[in-house]
Amino acid sequence: MKGSTAKKLHMIGNAHIDPVWLWQWPEGFHEVLATFRSALDRIREYDEFIFISSAAVFYEWVEKSDPEMFREIQERVAEGRWEIVGGWWLQPDCNVPSGESFVRQGLYGQHYFQEKFGVKARVGYNVDSFGHNGMLPQILKQSGLDYYVFMRPGPHEKGLPGRLFWWESDDGSRVLTFRIPFEYCTWGKELDKHVRRCAAELKAPFDELMCFYGVGNHGGGPTRENIESIQRLDADPEMPQLIFSSPNRFFRSIAGQDLPIPVVHDELQRHASGCYAAHSGIKQWNRLAENRLVTAEKFAAIAKWLTGQPYPHDFEHAWKNVLFNQDHDILPGTSLPSAYDDALYLYGEAMAIADRGLNYALQSLLWRIQMAPEDGLKPIVVFNPHTWEVCSNVELEFGRYDDSYRLVDDEGEVVPVQLVQSETTARGRNRLSFLATLPPLGYRVYRVVEDSTITVEAAPVDATDHVLDNGRLRLELDPERGTIAGLRDLRHDVEVFEGPAARAVVLADSSDTWSHNVFRFDDVAGEFTATSVRRVEHGPVKSVIRVTSSYGASTLIQDFTMYAGLERIDVHVTVDWREQFK
Repeated sequence: MKGSTAKKLHMIGNAHIDPVWLWQWPEGFHEVLATFRSALDRIREYDEFIFISSAAVFYEWVEKSDPEMFREIQERVAEGRWEIVGGWWLQPDCNVPSGESFVRQGLYGQHYFQEKFGVKARVGYNVDSFGHNGMLPQILKQSGLDYYVFMRPGPHEKGLPGRLFWWESDDGSRVLTFRIPFEYCTWGKELDKHVRRCAAELKAPFDELMCFYGVGNHGGGPTRENIESIQRLDADPEMPQLIFSSPNRFFRSIAGQDLPIPVVHDELQRHASGCYAAHSGIKQWNRLAENRLVTAEKFAAIAKWLTGQPYPHDFEHAWKNVLFNQDHDILPGTSLPSAYDDALYLYGEAMAIADRGLNYALQSLLWRIQMAPEDGLKPIVVFNPHTWEVCSNVELEFGRYDDSYRLVDDEGEVVPVQLVQSETTARGRNRLSFLATLPPLGYRVYRVVEDSTITVEAAPVDATDHVLDNGRLRLELDPERGTIAGLRDLRHDVEVFEGPAARAVVLADSSDTWSHNVFRFDDVAGEFTATSVRRVEHGPVKSVIRVTSSYGASTLIQDFTMYAGLERIDVHVTVDWREQFK
């Protein structure tokens, strides 16, 4: 018999499931059901066995497709034989999503677990995410998660004071955090090698450690051979005590001891950094969907309070689409190509829901704006979804607008307007560009009036093919290289850059999607060279210099835009990329 003070390995039976990776989500759906069925069978066969699983979306899949299995899981959770971890909708990438998305992961995940199982998770659980941003401890704590389990980055990628530490964010929030040794899953039937490796990690002052086992990635979970090998190894007097356990039990045991646990105040980075440059489309769709939903929700809430417009019931569904696509193998760009067709459909549905809800809200609000009758009046209402004042360029498609028209703001001041390229070539349609100063979370009403006698005063940007100067900033472009030759803050007489800046450098990169064990991308293969530098737009609102460059068979177009009176330069970049291993 091993004494009560013997070293312990908490054996954590799990099945890491990638709902999408080298397969599409319907296959992931099937693997969830098959894995959960297997786990329930093992619980029935072995009295000591405990199973853990995260990701609320997996449980929802089971609930909707196999209610009988779902009820069985509920019973096992109530018994303590099946433990819910994670508390989030699924295991997302932990770098790219917005802060609002991380909060929604916890909001919808914890609500689901509380509603369906009467419990909330206490252990944050992102074992396969490629890195973890430094503000997660605050979000985890506010989501009711006191502990955190991760595996990547490994010791060769990020040095830490130990497997167990307090992870602290900038606001002082702390979560007790554990880095999994070696693997979160096992493929062999016998666990001797894996268990002995984990046992070797038991080092003073810690007499307890977690050891994760079970077939994973494509699901599977602990096998009979896994469980029986643990029972056999536990009988070996040379081995530490092996107990079927869970992260909750491990952390409770550690928290009950007076141990010198170090504090880490840092991001947990960096693993597979190559994926963050893979599949730019998924990153763009994600940010568009996040921003549209936040905007729609703000104005939907305002409209409900002010006009009684019904609040849309489907925002939660839209958010769950976005949260699912933030999975650690979808959003980084590491899944197979057909999976991104599925992701696009989910993002499309989410954005359509956001756009519909936003339109109902804004229409409800603007139809209640009181305006004095005026012949020929054409109002333009511009809304600001931010909680701070914004001064920005506004562009919109409009009807006929010629020299006889003027734009007037709500204070009677004439606003300079510039006609820019319309999306349509039909006659009678124009695209207007003007600068608007907008109140926080509010709107301004502008009026288009037909009165050519009104004088328009404008101080346009001083612009040539190579220089933009609005009295606040002066941008100079090298006509031969197409790079920034100089950017001066005229108000403070400060040169912003030293030497040629904003160079489009081409790097040699023979690594795969993940770029495992690649920590620097600095093998310069060449750079784009300018083929054209010229002014393409100029008017009372803005001026644009377009730099067209080439490298090999690829083309780069950069539009540098300066606005009259704004301390801001926009650079719109389009790349037609046709190179390989670069």
